[in-house]
Amino acid sequence: METVVVGVDNSDASTRAVEFAVERAQHNDWRVVLVHVIPWTPYSFQTPSENEHRHREKAREVAAATEQILAPMADIAERAGVSHEELVHHGKPSETITDVAAETGAVHIIVGRTGDGGLREAVFGSVASRLVQHAHLPVTVVP
Repeated sequence: METVVVGVDNSDASTRAVEFAVERAQHNDWRVVLVHVIPWTPYSFQTPSENEHRHREKAREVAAATEQILAPMADIAERAGVSHEELVHHGKPSETITDVAAETGAVHIIVGRTGDGGLREAVFGSVASRLVQHAHLPVTVVP
């Protein structure tokens, strides 16, 4: 069974990407790994007070992302009877999705054209654009 990674956020394009992946997974016997990346960098300046609360805040973000973003996406796969896994990571989204694809042995990455960020690029969202340019496996961008 081949694995495909689907980068998800809270956007309509992301939902369409999951639906696209799940439909194809039903026909191709794919396992779907749903990945949500919370943007984070270890290089940001943190005060001592912020460092004290960092671990608790990251855990809160993971729980919220799991409930609000991944659970509805996983429901799409479950209703279709598709084997799936859900992951939440902190990091740079395009790099983290690529890393997860390598770690899971994925043969394909699927993402929505634009995400839930406030700024939209003319053709692709920034994550989709970076994945298309830098990933070492096929990337499908769903409008």
